[in-house]
Amino acid sequence: LDPATAQLWWAGKEFFRDQTVGDRVGRNEKTKVIAKLLNPGSGAPAREPAVSEEERKAMMAHYFKKQEQMKRLAEDNEDQFMNSSWANSSALKQSLNGTGSIRFR
Repeated sequence: LDPATAQLWWAGKEFFRDQTVGDRVGRNEKTKVIAKLLNPGSGAPAREPAVSEEERKAMMAHYFKKQEQMKRLAEDNEDQFMNSSWANSSALKQSLNGTGSIRFR
């Protein structure tokens, strides 16, 4: 790259030679600016992907596992939980009356 003819790009916009970074970006000191230098006439640089290929694969695997789990839960739609103690609708009444541990044969 020739320093006299190189173009500086940031956020898909070209910096002109008479502009400072503060003119284009602003005065916020916490702003992180990642700019690219390109040859003149090459146009705007290509956008970088938001997530890397490894992150994309990990997300796809996670969503696939979650989808499979939801399928299994939809198939297992039986009422086997109704025999559990937490599903007893009269458990509060029985515990207040002191009859919660009585079993009938």
